[in-house]
Amino acid sequence: MGDPGEMMDPVTNPKLKRELREYGKRGRTDGPYADNLEVDALVVGGGFAGVFMFYTLRKAGLKTVMYEAGTDLGGTWRWNCYPGAMVDSEVPEYQLSIPETWKTYNWPNNYPGYKELRDYFDHCDKVLDIKSQTAFESVVTDAHFNTEEGRWSVKTADGRTAKTKYLVICAGFAAKRYVRRTDQWSLSALFSDSLTSLKVPPWDGIDKFKGIVHHSSFWPDEEIDVTGKRCGIIGTGASGVQITQAWGPKAAHLKVFQRTPNLTVPMRLRKLSAEEQEEAKRWYPELFDLRERCFGGFVYDFCERSTFEDSEEEREKFFEKLWADGGFRYWLGNYKDYLFDAKANRVVYDFWAKKQRARINDPAKRDILAPLEPPHPWGVKRPCLEHSYFEQYNRDNVEPVSLKGRTIECFNETGIKLSDGSQHDFDIICIATGFDVVTGGMTAMGLHSINGESLESQWKKSAHTYLGTTVSGYPNQFHIYGPQGPTLLSNGPTSVEVQGRWIADVIKKCETEGIKYINPTDEASKEWKKRINYLSELTLMPTTKSTYMGGSDPNKAFEQTCYAGGLYAYGREIRAVLPDLKGFDIVKN
Repeated sequence: MGDPGEMMDPVTNPKLKRELREYGKRGRTDGPYADNLEVDALVVGGGFAGVFMFYTLRKAGLKTVMYEAGTDLGGTWRWNCYPGAMVDSEVPEYQLSIPETWKTYNWPNNYPGYKELRDYFDHCDKVLDIKSQTAFESVVTDAHFNTEEGRWSVKTADGRTAKTKYLVICAGFAAKRYVRRTDQWSLSALFSDSLTSLKVPPWDGIDKFKGIVHHSSFWPDEEIDVTGKRCGIIGTGASGVQITQAWGPKAAHLKVFQRTPNLTVPMRLRKLSAEEQEEAKRWYPELFDLRERCFGGFVYDFCERSTFEDSEEEREKFFEKLWADGGFRYWLGNYKDYLFDAKANRVVYDFWAKKQRARINDPAKRDILAPLEPPHPWGVKRPCLEHSYFEQYNRDNVEPVSLKGRTIECFNETGIKLSDGSQHDFDIICIATGFDVVTGGMTAMGLHSINGESLESQWKKSAHTYLGTTVSGYPNQFHIYGPQGPTLLSNGPTSVEVQGRWIADVIKKCETEGIKYINPTDEASKEWKKRINYLSELTLMPTTKSTYMGGSDPNKAFEQTCYAGGLYAYGREIRAVLPDLKGFDIVKN
């Protein structure tokens, strides 16, 4: 946990936190905080998935408790309080469909920030009563399943133990932070066979830096004033983009270290009135149904035409409409073939480059941020939504630092030294290098199979699940918005409800039919893996190292981590397993 001084002054203390377990502690000893807890279902994680599963399982009559590593509900929105943090999915799609949660709640704008999302989760608790059975600052560090008892034994960082028949992991796709060296940011290196066996340490010298340094996802709640300060941001993923928008107008000087350009699209942020939301709510049930029938879990889908069915003039008009409407429409409402056909993809990229290059005044900055030649096929990485990102670089105080051909060698007392010998001095540094994506939240929990092997060691070479909701060797364990589900190719709350209802129905079936536990077979898991790879290989995604193809950590396998066939098709596939529980070994009481 660190010394008391560190905990009292999280803003100015330079010590960098890397693991959730550093936050685990026991504030109480009663209720959900009790030791030797006995429950029917334990939900781990208090974001959208956790709230939905807790509510659904309790409603089904199961004694249910939630463990959450943070200090309150909200999942990533309790941790992600970095400057400018906001969601990249539009409301009303980005919320739960549980009527109590939306009938009496309105949003201030169509893309809420983290403070508004925290307020939303407080509202969910008010109408659903979640916190009374939630143990906060409870970090799971070990879990084993006893086949004789048919129960999981789950331990926390502060030493508590809970026993549960069903373990439902709602850690999400980005629960484990990743602090990496940029000498592993070379795409050619990432495809090297020799690299996959390396242990990549954090940069040397981080603890020597005398200024303020934090990972974006462990950013302190207390505001850090950057006015008049020399600031640095490492990384240009979603967090890096949003922090750039927040710091650009305030910092004395801001340098943004970029490995790969972020092929952002405009979100079209706007305020929402209570009146227009109340008027629209009569359509919400239909909207929530529609979002589950679309590829990405939004209320729009790919165009029914292919790119070259339209003339050049027709394509231009179509692109302009997608661009004007904003959000993910240019990504998931575009021509149906552009993620499969390289020639069509280049047309999509060229329009993107034309629109974004026009926003950047300086020619040198323009070529770094929006090059004429694509760094990778457009759309094979989840694009970030922004509202003023490129305009920040038109400021004299904001500078992109390309890491093409050079790397971050180390930190030192005054800042960062690059491999070319250049020194960059800072007062404040944000490490926005992302997460051990999709699988990291589960592998960090100390989960062990019935054969005694840890999930972390099993998934080092390759991740295997069945249906993107279960893992062979881990009976009665379920996961949501994690590996081999729609996850990053979809809207979070939509995926959560499609998977969550399925999990709840499986659990209800087990309870009704006297089933002690179910365990997906190894054969079924291998077939699901083949299905995941088949869908991926139809697309251009395997051409690029991305969150979809193994994520940020170069030690992880280069493999598809998400179901690439779309949310609607996914829902139909997992439903086909019921009611017979095909692919599972079934052990009755």
